Amino acid sequence: MSVSERPERADTAAALRTLYADLLRCLRFYSRLPVPAPAWEPDPYGPPDFATMPRMLPVAGAIIGAVGAAVLVGAQMLGLGAFVTAALAVASLTLVTGAFHEDGLADTADGFGGGSTPERRLEIMKDSRIGSYGGAALVLAYVLRVACLAELLARLGTPGAAAAVVLVAALSRSAGLLLMTLLPPARMTGSSYAVGQPEPGAVALAFGVCAAFGLAAGLGSPLPFAGIILGFLLAGGVALAMTRLSKRLIGGQSGDVGGAIQQLAEIAAYLGLLIAARP
Repeated sequence: MSVSERPERADTAAALRTLYADLLRCLRFYSRLPVPAPAWEPDPYGPPDFATMPRMLPVAGAIIGAVGAAVLVGAQMLGLGAFVTAALAVASLTLVTGAFHEDGLADTADGFGGGSTPERRLEIMKDSRIGSYGGAALVLAYVLRVACLAELLARLGTPGAAAAVVLVAALSRSAGLLLMTLLPPARMTGSSYAVGQPEPGAVALAFGVCAAFGLAAGLGSPLPFAGIILGFLLAGGVALAMTRLSKRLIGGQSGDVGGAIQQLAEIAAYLGLLIAARP
């Protein structure tokens, strides 16, 4: 091996190690999964830096979704029925993320629905208590997620529904990057301000990975291509609509709104798949 080849291999190894570190940080931030801390990783449990980390968010989302897909497959093998299977899969996703996104949905619904000024809305969103808007949003979101997944099981079978859980988990989490990219933080404190805004290149790579996942799902699973495309469009539309609403109501973005986008984008993507997968 020539001397010139050695630096190239070293650069490639360093780049792959950086991507792996970004994946580990995404999993630590977005889930409760036990994530290793390699000896070479600098400050593995420090505050996350969203400058480059989001480029691995679709992969982290797919890993999280794989947990739900595994539960779905196992429940179906036990003959538990479509509705119970879907409920267990959604419950497992809630447990593996520590209700991270559900908390954001409830806080956003309470703040956007109950506040009359940006300051008051942000104050309500910071309150740990759940109000009527938040409670209603959680109930409706769970009902829709379970119902959509149960119907996908009925129409596409276990392989199709499992593929949908993995793909939608990656897509819905990546949809929140639009909010972080297009809006500044609504408050100068809190996690949204602390993590910073993602670099355009990292966001572009994340969306490219999502597109690759969608193509792979269309080629290697029962998911219809039309449903995948429609699911992507609906999830993106929800993210853009919530971004615009967040700008109008609180003057920027927050982590709670990002969590709400994930939940709504997940429902939107499932609906897109169902529209295309007619019985």
